[in-house]
Amino acid sequence: MQTQCQLDALQLIYQDESIVAIHKPAGLLVHRSPIDKHETQFAVQMTRDLIGQAVFPAHRLDKATSGLLLFALDSDSARDLGRQFSDHTLRKTYLALCRGWTQEYGMINKPLLYKKDKYGDRNKQEPSEPQAALTEYNTLAQGSLNIPLGKFPQQRYSLLQLQPQTGRKHQIRRHLNGISHPIIGDVSYGDRHHNHLFNDWRGYHRLYLAATSLEFTHPQSGQPMIINAPLQNDFHQTLSALNLASAVPEPSQPQ
Repeated sequence: MQTQCQLDALQLIYQDESIVAIHKPAGLLVHRSPIDKHETQFAVQMTRDLIGQAVFPAHRLDKATSGLLLFALDSDSARDLGRQFSDHTLRKTYLALCRGWTQEYGMINKPLLYKKDKYGDRNKQEPSEPQAALTEYNTLAQGSLNIPLGKFPQQRYSLLQLQPQTGRKHQIRRHLNGISHPIIGDVSYGDRHHNHLFNDWRGYHRLYLAATSLEFTHPQSGQPMIINAPLQNDFHQTLSALNLASAVPEPSQPQ
């Protein structure tokens, strides 16, 4: 029986006649990309092989992000889910471990310049002005680590639950960096000193960001759906080492 802290590989979370949801481990691409030509495994192909039928990605997760990934099983369902994502009528929830002690609650309202996706946006016209971007977060727990770094003998960290209200590329990562609370393990927008500290302390070379929940309308039945994904093994164990794991919300069953 898989437990919350044993999820370290692609796992099937939910399936019906129209959709399938998996847990994508950190480091796995959703689909083939010219950016990572050396990669040979992809979530699309692995999910297809796992369930024995074609799948249509409803959205994307960064390679470095772990967690819930939703697929449609037919083209009509794919179009409906794609419209929900583009219209921001569904609710996405993430957990992140970041540097420093954050406020109890925050709404980050900071426009972001468009970042082109070399795989999906090759022929897309790039907006020249920053695009509206809004991320809501709640601080679930805060902890410290008695390891010196720079002039500080003790390091502070926060576990956040986040709901992006818009869908800009790397939005959560860029927004948290913009308020001086970058996500641990973020090699593009993070703090390299804290990244190295965690690599040495824990031995996990990963981004501490996970997609944990999706609330949406079922593309065929029209009924509201909530699907949750537990944290990957290495993420959960790091939170345990920081005495933060008890603050992680318990995943409920798909509704």
